[in-house]
Amino acid sequence: MKKPIEKKPPKSKAKNATAGIGGAQSKKLNDKRFPIVGLGASAGGLEALRSFFAQVRPNSGMAFIVVVHMTPNQPSLMPELLQKVTKIPVSTAQDGQTIEPDHIYVIPPSKEISIFKGRIQLMDIAGAHAAQPIDSYLKSLSLDQGTRAVAVILSGTGSDGTLGIKEIKANDGLVLVQTVESAGYDGMPRSAINTGVVDMVLAPEAMPEKIIQYFAHFNHVVAKNSTTTNDQGILLNKIFAILRTHTGHDFSQYKLNTLLRRITRRMGLNQIDKHEQYVRFLKENPTEVEALFQELLIGVTNFFRDPESFDVLKTSILPDLFNQMKEDATFRAWIPGCSTGEEVYSLAMVIREVLEANPKRINLQLFGTDIDNRAIDKARAGLYPESISADVSKDRLKRFFIKEGGFYRIRKETRDCAVFSVQNLIKDPPFSRLNLLCCRNVLIYLNLAAQKKLLPLFHYTLAPKGVLVLGSSETIGGFSKLFSTLDKKWKIFKRREVPPALYEPIDFPSGSPSADIKTAIDPMLEPDHTQFNMAQVIQKAVFEQLDTAALLIDAKGNILFVQGRTGKYLETAIGPPTQNILEMARAGLRIELSSAIREAKSTNHKIIRKKIGVKTNGDYQFINLHVCPQTEPKGLAGRLLVIFEEVEPPLRSDSQLGTPEDHRREPASMAELERELQNTREGHQTAIEELESSNEELKSINEELQSTNEELQSTNEELESSKEELQSVNEELHTVNAELQSKVGELSATHDDMRNLLNSTQIATIFVDNTMRVKRFTPEAVGIVNLIQTDIGRPLQHVATNLTYTDMITDISDVLKNLTPKQVEVMTAKGDWYKMRIFPYRTMDNRIEGAVLTFASINEQKQSQQILSTANQEMTHAWRLVRNAFDLNPDPLVVLDREAKMVIANSVFAKVMKIAPDEVEGMDVLKIKNGLIGRSDLKAKLKVALENGKDFQVVASGKTQSAGIEKYIVTGRVICADDERPHQVLLHFTEQQRKASKDALQ
Repeated sequence: MKKPIEKKPPKSKAKNATAGIGGAQSKKLNDKRFPIVGLGASAGGLEALRSFFAQVRPNSGMAFIVVVHMTPNQPSLMPELLQKVTKIPVSTAQDGQTIEPDHIYVIPPSKEISIFKGRIQLMDIAGAHAAQPIDSYLKSLSLDQGTRAVAVILSGTGSDGTLGIKEIKANDGLVLVQTVESAGYDGMPRSAINTGVVDMVLAPEAMPEKIIQYFAHFNHVVAKNSTTTNDQGILLNKIFAILRTHTGHDFSQYKLNTLLRRITRRMGLNQIDKHEQYVRFLKENPTEVEALFQELLIGVTNFFRDPESFDVLKTSILPDLFNQMKEDATFRAWIPGCSTGEEVYSLAMVIREVLEANPKRINLQLFGTDIDNRAIDKARAGLYPESISADVSKDRLKRFFIKEGGFYRIRKETRDCAVFSVQNLIKDPPFSRLNLLCCRNVLIYLNLAAQKKLLPLFHYTLAPKGVLVLGSSETIGGFSKLFSTLDKKWKIFKRREVPPALYEPIDFPSGSPSADIKTAIDPMLEPDHTQFNMAQVIQKAVFEQLDTAALLIDAKGNILFVQGRTGKYLETAIGPPTQNILEMARAGLRIELSSAIREAKSTNHKIIRKKIGVKTNGDYQFINLHVCPQTEPKGLAGRLLVIFEEVEPPLRSDSQLGTPEDHRREPASMAELERELQNTREGHQTAIEELESSNEELKSINEELQSTNEELQSTNEELESSKEELQSVNEELHTVNAELQSKVGELSATHDDMRNLLNSTQIATIFVDNTMRVKRFTPEAVGIVNLIQTDIGRPLQHVATNLTYTDMITDISDVLKNLTPKQVEVMTAKGDWYKMRIFPYRTMDNRIEGAVLTFASINEQKQSQQILSTANQEMTHAWRLVRNAFDLNPDPLVVLDREAKMVIANSVFAKVMKIAPDEVEGMDVLKIKNGLIGRSDLKAKLKVALENGKDFQVVASGKTQSAGIEKYIVTGRVICADDERPHQVLLHFTEQQRKASKDALQ
């Protein structure tokens, strides 16, 4: 049987597996990788496993690993039992064995199994994993196989497998659970279903075909949906719109790959090939919309995830934060994306452990938020499966949890410090004044735009020196100026104090609905952040026009870019550094330059000024000035290009040389012209200075206006900040209100339960405080103590009672003083009897806040006692009559039970047998040592009489008090010979001589 299996079937089976799972389209995918199905079961799991494997095809192309709770160190018959229902080879898993398709591997007893690179790793069970082998196996399977991992939870007790299926689902594996109705023991299936991550709930025999269909479809969904990026974006936008309409949440800011992967999984589960078909399916099936919503919200969480990071917080981060706080201050922490609350409670445990070593009294307030209201409800309940013992130490379980059956519930003092609320991190207002913000493994699911929006917001929400904790795969990106690194490995950062001018713009959420979904995703969803190179654009624009010295300026004359050597025309102005071209222009250029710039801006046409003399170092340089408005490319619109074109100085012609007389007059004319020119220059200079002075005044006024504007802006920012803080406070109040409403609902339900419980017991109950004022009472108490509703708050001693017992108030005082419960039987004026119990009223934190009085009716007991007392008296009287009748008889008489022990004897019998009358009852008649009975065959006769119910006679002889030998005829008569109660025998002793005389007389 084994040879044909070992020779070469693996290759052929792998080929068949490929065909079985995905057909020709998936051969390439399945050449090396194939699904591995992990099955977990405990009590009642054998029948479920047999039903499952009876329906598995021999060429399914999948491997199966069975993990069942077994008795340690006992051989397992599981492989032989499963082999009877399947043609697939079944064997016990071996350490280091390579997993092959179309094989079934069963975990050996006392071993823990893991998967690493497709090989089985067996280890001895130790520690917390001893009770949770399925969880441990499924976690390793999910890490090793990812999307090719399948978890199947079958019949069993407890909650093993609950944490493991979360890991499978987080890595996009497939999760199936047996229906509760078909399970012999529904503990494991029910716990798994309650997680909300289960893909299918089926009977075991229906599971194999569903798994095959899923992978057959999954392998070619991507190939059939190879649409263009734009088309894909349009389809995703439709899905986002449907989700937002149904749930109110916008998923367009989630990472594209994550979204596509999760949507593809849902398409595979519903056997849908194309996105267009899936969009139509969503529109027609609201339940699928909810399922997709839950699929997108899948988050992996457990207690003390990445335990080293919590150790760093405990030893290095939290002590410093607490040392900076004042006495009676409140430590505020926010955990967004908290899922079912494990991380919130983990942080609460660590903080409480640190606070124990801190001498200050510091209050604790944690805010846990998540988009999933079902997860928040579970977090509020604080009830977790016992499999958390794999992540929580025994000391912490004992200190912070209460065991309730197969679950652990977080203790009240830890639960009370945490507030849970449904919140959309991107849309809803954040919390503020935080000492710690723990946002782990949330940003990795969001795109870059959402991350850039949230990190400045996180900086705003943190108090000075507050700490931000991100996941190990997350980073603060380009916001290093807002945060300093405390721990590089575990991504722990401290808030930096930066000047207001360097604050990043904050898109503060207001709680309003999200903006319309963007029309592009990935490259489609995110804008193109590519920036053009300004230098290259300007150089290209300049070279296209003139290859010479040039500057690019804005409309105000500020220099944006310089091309070529411009030192001949511009120089640094006296005073503060400036980049304004008009202030830097050399003598002879400023007026023409200013005029040309104004004209170019007003006409939007190129302006040329020719042969302008610019004063350089003791000489003049003549230039042609070009000012060109820019319209293309788009990045330069509104800018001006200023070009300096050098030209030759103008030359005089021969006709201008003149006559000799002109030459003589030339010096005087030249001098006069120079004086006029000088006057003109001085006047021009004065006008310029006056213009500049006016300009300075205008600048001063402008600066004042700017200062006023800045003050107004500052005031506006303060108002905005106040508004944001009010929004944050409002959000906190909303969150606290939601929490209080939840608690009020719980208290109302608890109150109803307690009221019905007290009423069903029909026990009158009265609650009083430490001053013995009435707090509340049950309706049954009204007949004992004359209470009405308005008596609540009155001292109990002021209320009249129907009891004949007068020490009730004294007893309550004693109980409050000594804290020792007391019970007394009391009677009412009507003759009704009650057992009154008084107990101290203890709160959950062990404080005494009054007492509880209960009155339980004991009328039936009292009546029974009276009947018993009467019967006892009658029996005593009858007994005396019997004894007297016995003593009147002159012959010895005795009654024996079935054991030959004496029940009653007369005084004559005691005298003859030489025993004290008080020793008669209970003595064995056969052990009397006077020899009278010992020489007879009384014992044999008694036995026969008791068995057959017949009377008898026997002769007994012995020494008498007169030292003579006397013989007695012993007559035995059986009493109550029926079977109603044990037989008794009456022995009548008659002296033989006296009997003979009597017979003679007769």
